[in-house]
Amino acid sequence: MTDSGARRRWLGVLVLVLAAWFLVRCGHASQPADSPRTTPAGGPPGATAAASPSTPGTPAPVGSSPDAPLPGAYDPAFYAPQVRTHATRAGVDPKLLMAILYNESYKPHDPELERAWQRYKPDASFGIANMHRAAFDETKRRHGFANRRWEELPDDRNLAIEAAAWHLHDLAAQLPTHWPGTYTKDELLALGYNTGSRNMLAFARGAHPGSQAQSYLDRLHANWARAGKSVSARP
Repeated sequence: MTDSGARRRWLGVLVLVLAAWFLVRCGHASQPADSPRTTPAGGPPGATAAASPSTPGTPAPVGSSPDAPLPGAYDPAFYAPQVRTHATRAGVDPKLLMAILYNESYKPHDPELERAWQRYKPDASFGIANMHRAAFDETKRRHGFANRRWEELPDDRNLAIEAAAWHLHDLAAQLPTHWPGTYTKDELLALGYNTGSRNMLAFARGAHPGSQAQSYLDRLHANWARAGKSVSARP
């Protein structure tokens, strides 16, 4: 959801946020030796137990699999099964959803670091799909995870992917059957994800995106082949 201009803002205060994150990490490291910590079977040292899945029967979130990475170690391709599942259920292109995850992977997706950043910038987005609170709350009311909270997104990557898929579904429902603009459906949905539904409809009518929206679209194109390879790969 965050455009390329946010990269510069992110880098401008990253040192401050990292300092806060480091203090939090130090606090965790200084806990007594007998403090309880739950490690998933076969998981890497220091991995904590996973958050509960978003809905019964959906793929488990990060941390619940013996092969799950540490929360800060993030590669969108690792979540190809969840992307395929949620995109199919939402009726959107899995390649589009994966390409958006690649677009949104420019910043560290460590839960504690995301919360440190959010304390500095309260309107920041959360989760690996960089979803803002308003978009999440609007999406969850229409679909099967109304009992979930936006604050859970940094810890539950499955929920983040599910919410992004249904948000794309809702954006697609707003598109007209035909539009005079030259953009494809997937391009318009990516622009809608980045800039909002009103701008998406304006682009469909032929409006030209600004530099930030165009940069987001350019990165989508750059990530398209990699996204396709990721979602088509099978274990």
